[in-house]
Amino acid sequence: ALDLGIPLTLISEAVFARCVSSFKEQRVQTGKLFARTATPVEGGKQEWVEALRQALLASKIISYAQGFMLIREAGESYGWGLDYGNTALLWREGCIIRSAFLGNIRDAYEANPDLVFLGADPYFKNILENCLSAWRKVVAKAVECG
Repeated sequence: ALDLGIPLTLISEAVFARCVSSFKEQRVQTGKLFARTATPVEGGKQEWVEALRQALLASKIISYAQGFMLIREAGESYGWGLDYGNTALLWREGCIIRSAFLGNIRDAYEANPDLVFLGADPYFKNILENCLSAWRKVVAKAVECG
């Protein structure tokens, strides 16, 4: 992803989290320097469960979108000649991914084989628009709570 200039934050953040995780002693010592605070979360449990569900759904779409941006760029750079709709379906069998989303991704690329950003497909765009407010709410509360 880095070599091809594609933002694949899901992978890069996972790598960085693993790096940070390896510094356990430093993390424990640094944690002692700061007082722990409790930030109240306003709103009912069901409200937050729904907000989290929507935030996760939006994040999942963006993760797939970034992955397909990388596949597209690599395919073009290396002359692979991929069918992105069929590529999505490859993960349905014998792979940990096996998401129902893969059929929707196939549909998006069948409707528009030149689709660069999955979130621009009407189906995924609609979901992102409907989830955006909850997604922002969850991220803002997570930052606020530390």
